[in-house]
Amino acid sequence: MSKRPFIVDIKRGSLEDGPGIRSVVFFKGCPLRCIFCHSPETQDPQAEVIFSAEECIRCGSCVDACPEGAIDLDLPERIHRELCTRCGRCASVCPGKGLRRIGSYYPSETLTEILLRDLPFYRHSGGGVTLSGGECTLYPDYLESLLTLLKARGIHVTLETSGYFDYPAFRKKVLPYADLIYYDIKIADPQLHKRYTGRSNRKILTNLRFLLQEKGVKVHPRVPLVPGITATGENLSEIIDLLREAGARDVSLLPYNPLGIEMAVILGRPKPPLPAGFMKPDEEREIVTLFGRLLQERGGRSSTSRRNMGPVRLGARLSGA
Repeated sequence: MSKRPFIVDIKRGSLEDGPGIRSVVFFKGCPLRCIFCHSPETQDPQAEVIFSAEECIRCGSCVDACPEGAIDLDLPERIHRELCTRCGRCASVCPGKGLRRIGSYYPSETLTEILLRDLPFYRHSGGGVTLSGGECTLYPDYLESLLTLLKARGIHVTLETSGYFDYPAFRKKVLPYADLIYYDIKIADPQLHKRYTGRSNRKILTNLRFLLQEKGVKVHPRVPLVPGITATGENLSEIIDLLREAGARDVSLLPYNPLGIEMAVILGRPKPPLPAGFMKPDEEREIVTLFGRLLQERGGRSSTSRRNMGPVRLGARLSGA
């Protein structure tokens, strides 16, 4: 794993990744390989080249620029992936942006300077910076350097994590600077979790239990809804039990996002076997109703809100926590 993380994107003015107005940094690299990942371009820690047929003007500049002969205008995907070294020369000469290189490195000082440009918005709205991915916790040394600079200016810091990280390193180098952690819990059953994400959920659940015992940071579990995979009564019921046992106080549902399907294709990967569209409002309401009923059966309570979590959020209080 590279100690110099690549950044996929810096989204400014976000209202969906924590309180207030925020800048969100998307790190490249993730230990999981969720088939339902809505940002598959963040999985591989190294830079990648993507091809979009709609943007290609077939000028041939990329063919001349590629030192490996990996570009073929007669190939629908344009790139012979087995030959591509991801150098990005093709993307650098592409006038139509049909070819783009994903992943740039920013020294922590440079990234801090970019994030501080929106300092007045953070202070006015109660916002701050959110570190996301991929899995930003793959880079504890870099995060320690970055977060030291941000906290020196009093910036509120939110982390979005899959929970699959080295806890001692995280606790020492990252946790002291975090104000809020969004912690995704996807699948309760260990075998199904490995089937759909490539990893067991044992480390994720263990880390959650440790994290919920820490002082000075708010931990908010979230469940991404994927039809037929995570959004089932059995899985949601088991997740409620796991969260209560771990000592979680609340949980939110994240609406299904199908945008990763197209991205996987232009990355040259197989098309994931997933629904192509967003959940319809009545489907979301059905899941919210189901989850609320499951909570009530276990003595919890729930409420719906539109704050921070997209078109639908179900905020739930877990009894006994």
